[in-house]
Amino acid sequence: MKPMRSAGLILAGGQARRLGGRDKALVELGGKTLVAHVHARLARQTAPVLISAAGDLTRFANLAPAATLADDLPGFQGPLAGILAGLDWLARAAPAVTHMLSLPVDTPFAPEDLAQRLQGARVVGADVPASACHGGRLHPAVTLWPLALRHALRSMVEQENIRAVTKALLRLDGVSVAFDHLKDDPFFNINSPDDLARAQALLAGRSGFDD
Repeated sequence: MKPMRSAGLILAGGQARRLGGRDKALVELGGKTLVAHVHARLARQTAPVLISAAGDLTRFANLAPAATLADDLPGFQGPLAGILAGLDWLARAAPAVTHMLSLPVDTPFAPEDLAQRLQGARVVGADVPASACHGGRLHPAVTLWPLALRHALRSMVEQENIRAVTKALLRLDGVSVAFDHLKDDPFFNINSPDDLARAQALLAGRSGFDD
């Protein structure tokens, strides 16, 4: 059995309609783009770090990710398409990696021990995804995915037309890991101008937030 090693995937393919159609990855928080915040968080916990996005992928060149990936499914297929692209790339290019941690680009406050805690939920003898939750709310896009599940996941997407990450997790017997020891939801995501203002206030109150 290979030793456990996790890579990171930033899900940056979302359509930010409530932010006026802006490229959410390039929205600034505290003088840095959201994608830079999330990349820094993942790079301290996982290697390599990938970015899944649509459009001109050269806009991420200054972050030096291991790869920027476009979905290989036609049309806007949601986060599962990006997750599949990441799993497939790692299977080809990083054979030592056993797991991939996905994190949305609008989740800049992810805990520094996110990968470690999700890895700790690994079920011995079974390949199951582990997802983060807070206050009873599951965050399905914040999940540690075993690479061994990539074929089963692709079958669900392509043959059964499954698009909801939550439904895929249920089918794969996913487990959840609570982060209720943290007062604020560390997986708070930025979807609107009000959310961005809230994030700015949270950032201002976190003297230890060093991204």
